[in-house]
Amino acid sequence: MNVLLLGSGGREHALANALAKSPLLGTLFAAPGNPGIAQVAKTVALDPCDEAAVVDFCRVMNIGFVVVGPETPLVAGIVDALEAAGVKALGPSRAAAQLEGSKGFAKELCRRCGIPTAAYARFTEAGTAKAYLRAQGTPVVVKTDGLAAGKGVIVAQSVEEAEAAVDQMLGGGFGAAGRSILVEEYLEGEEVSFFVLCDGSRALPFASAQDHKRVGEGDTGPNTGGMGAYSPAPIMDQALTERVMAEIVDPALHGMAEMSAPFKGVLFAGLMITSDGPKLIEFNVRFGDPEAQAILPRLDGDLLALLLACAEGRLSAQAPTFSAQSALTVVLAARGYPGTPQKGTEIRGLEKAEALPGVIVTQAGTRRESSRLIANGGRVLNVTGLGATLTEARERAYAGVDAIDWPAGFWRCDIGWRALKGE
Repeated sequence: MNVLLLGSGGREHALANALAKSPLLGTLFAAPGNPGIAQVAKTVALDPCDEAAVVDFCRVMNIGFVVVGPETPLVAGIVDALEAAGVKALGPSRAAAQLEGSKGFAKELCRRCGIPTAAYARFTEAGTAKAYLRAQGTPVVVKTDGLAAGKGVIVAQSVEEAEAAVDQMLGGGFGAAGRSILVEEYLEGEEVSFFVLCDGSRALPFASAQDHKRVGEGDTGPNTGGMGAYSPAPIMDQALTERVMAEIVDPALHGMAEMSAPFKGVLFAGLMITSDGPKLIEFNVRFGDPEAQAILPRLDGDLLALLLACAEGRLSAQAPTFSAQSALTVVLAARGYPGTPQKGTEIRGLEKAEALPGVIVTQAGTRRESSRLIANGGRVLNVTGLGATLTEARERAYAGVDAIDWPAGFWRCDIGWRALKGE
């Protein structure tokens, strides 16, 4: 079977690596891909959001299955367009993708289905939003309603910071994503990324991870798309997994089915494990980035077979199996990120890092310039270490980071700190 993977980031490189192992695979194409993905797939200069071009490519190249990596084409309806053309695809319909496309939609679903989440209110006007947050007190969370590449969340410690976030978002700082905003209760606890495979009627737990959203050491500074992750999350034991499925995942899927928008694909529940139990922070409708880079190398089974079963509505009752190893991923970002990243700098030493035992390098914001590898984004590289313990995985990941020669990059040196305290 020929497969088309849509996307160009580190998540997609991790997906490409996993898909390439499947005995079901004929040729793997990636659009647009990146230089790292080009090592395991044929890259194609194609915009994942250009529905007509994607459908035409699938027809010409006899594509049997499309795996959609990023959220933007899913929210725009790429799966609807592919299925209308008779092409199987992994991911929710446009209607179901509203779970990520609109935080307000997801919150309304939580209210209707009794899913535990933070108290909130939704606003389109700055004055009423500010009056509300003043009444709530701080800390408080201000979010864009729409997609903002993981950056549209401000955890404000003061009223002044919260009001500035309101002005920035409703003033156009995040474009269309900030036309509507949410002001939410601040939740205390431990954050977990929890992934579930769904086929429209059945949901199976897939894996857990913990992401590091803040740009700075000790979880300080502005939110990013993610500066590192590790898997599995130690807090996510069997009892907690069963509780999350019963209290959050299953009600959400039933609610979507009742709306005639059954969910197929990968459901990503961002959770806060509070003293009162798990609460939903937000839903995403695809694999996380950088969580996928830490999760997928641990998968023992055939990823392509699992994803096909999601799309075809035939997931088995048997949950996927994973290696007992731990994995830890460090994100290398360009200076200036998450603001305006410095592009055009040369990266050396990837071969040295990749030659180290238990180290995997995935590329995100890169391009080739003749024989040189050039930084071309904010989050540029991911270095993943695998080990018998999280400590060993961390040591291997940072040994890989040290082998890379990129003076224009930066990274956090404390990935995994929360779990390592208890190891």
